[in-house]
Amino acid sequence: MDTPARPKDAEGREILDSVVIRFAGDSGDGMQLAGMQFTQTTAVAGNDLATFPDFPAEIRAPAGTTFGVSGFQIHFASHDVLTPGDEPDVLVAMNPAALKVNLRDVPKGGLVILNTGAFTPANLKKAGYATNPLDDGTLDPYRRLDIDVSRLTLAAVEPHGLGTKEALRAKNLWTLGLLYWLFGRDRQPTIDWLNRKFAKRPDLAQANIAALNAGHVYGETAELPTGVSSYKIPRAHLAPGEYRNITGNEALAWGLAAAGRLADLPVFYGSYPITPASSVLHSLAGLKHFGVTTFQAEDEIAAICSAIGAAYAGQIGVTATSGPGMALKGEAMGLAIMTELPLIIFDVQRAGPSTGMPTKTEQSDLFQAVWGRNADSPLCVLAPATPGECFHFAIEAVRIALTYMTPVILLSDGYIANGAEPWRIPKFADLPKIPVSFRTDPQGFHPYLRNPDTLARAWAKPGTVGLEHRIGGIEKSFSSGHISYDPDNHQQMTLVRANKILGIANTLPEQSVELGNAAGKLAIVGWGSTFGSIHQAVRRCRDRGLDVSHIHLRHMWPMPRNLGTLLRSYEKVIVPELNNGQLMRILRAEYLVPAQPLDKIAGMPFRVAEIESAITAALEG
Repeated sequence: MDTPARPKDAEGREILDSVVIRFAGDSGDGMQLAGMQFTQTTAVAGNDLATFPDFPAEIRAPAGTTFGVSGFQIHFASHDVLTPGDEPDVLVAMNPAALKVNLRDVPKGGLVILNTGAFTPANLKKAGYATNPLDDGTLDPYRRLDIDVSRLTLAAVEPHGLGTKEALRAKNLWTLGLLYWLFGRDRQPTIDWLNRKFAKRPDLAQANIAALNAGHVYGETAELPTGVSSYKIPRAHLAPGEYRNITGNEALAWGLAAAGRLADLPVFYGSYPITPASSVLHSLAGLKHFGVTTFQAEDEIAAICSAIGAAYAGQIGVTATSGPGMALKGEAMGLAIMTELPLIIFDVQRAGPSTGMPTKTEQSDLFQAVWGRNADSPLCVLAPATPGECFHFAIEAVRIALTYMTPVILLSDGYIANGAEPWRIPKFADLPKIPVSFRTDPQGFHPYLRNPDTLARAWAKPGTVGLEHRIGGIEKSFSSGHISYDPDNHQQMTLVRANKILGIANTLPEQSVELGNAAGKLAIVGWGSTFGSIHQAVRRCRDRGLDVSHIHLRHMWPMPRNLGTLLRSYEKVIVPELNNGQLMRILRAEYLVPAQPLDKIAGMPFRVAEIESAITAALEG
């Protein structure tokens, strides 16, 4: 945002192609709320966008400390947006701790908006400042907008009779009003939201609206410092259709509800709360009218076992968790594999091991998903690349589970789960139906009688006359379905379960190249949430004439049947992932290609510049 002589619109606003804003403050300052409201109004304005909420794991860290800082970054533009941005053009710092944590990411010449009212000696000490950064030259490389937001908020809400503590909670709305003016956002969607949220407390609604309006008026009337202006970001050229803003977890929930309708089956969701998967339960709990039953179990094991019971009864059984919960669910996953029941497991990955960093993103459950159970226990693993893709991959997971009578793990992560993007709402009539076939004929039936094409066993609802049967965790006879300890039978059953999963690849699309050529000097191979950073980096490098292509996996196991041939058509393969080289090792093992790692294990997504630098180093030395 420091480029000189930008064009202006008729109102005198500088026209920009894109902007990255980061809201940062104490975990009680309402930064996530401010960020989400700015996101909603930006979506209404017609910009493409991507967001990255970043918050502490503590429910309420000590106020004013650096480890209690909460942030929300949004990248919005007049063109296609793939990432939440490498660095913020605008930093909103509500206190010294927020400045301390985030200033290093702001480029020289960036705009820093400061709540000077929070820069008290006590807060400076808690943030670790020996001197006041407002006065010691720390901020000299940046454009500044110093505002005592706390004082101005108290003045704005004073007529509404709130106490000081309650009134100060509105300072995020005051700041939001200022940002709305700076970037030409409409306040009305937020005003409508406040009236709905505080319908039972109209005094709070009016106080927050007053703060929002006061921030906007300040922008209109104040004499802004040199270099600070108002801005306009034109609408993006998006494909025609009806759009809404969506997070990954919302998309998972809606996709699951849609899958139930497409299969004409009830959906049962058994879950235990865990960050960052909990909001899937929250979303599904509001979809009862779509035939969805939600059950909050007492622990992870009870949650998955309840879903297995629902699958046995002829419903779509689903559970969700994160890495620690996946470990607890491991034995029950083996039960679902042995009983060959359709089961959906959402794993919204986070940094580990153990409790790790619950609110930070990572892709470190891939080994666990593909191989992380006792014995030879194969199942299908999928990984959507964006929040919007979660909708369609939830449907795909159900389709595969019902077709092949197998558990399916869908790998998301904290970045996808909490991040948001504009999503074009599909027409339900355009979504393909999911065929379901229950066994009803008792002639020649046994529970492990298989479809010769898919190797899926028969699915018989309990209580169907003449189809009474037993399934369970003990090995069964291939020919009769009875309990069997015969060694040759165990080998046969182990191999048929494995071949059933490998056979899924026959119905998968072949692996395509996202950007670039199907052969060449370098392929960048990613999976899951690394999509945007990789794609943007490859695009930049190709614009510079470098021979690099982007391949992105979504079917993690089994992998697309042409993947090995495709990878061997490149001289070099680099695999960026948010773990210590898990996909890289799988590719080496499966296809004997000399894939090289590009790992990041910092609880944060890749920056575009990090991947671009690796591409340049690989091709230019």
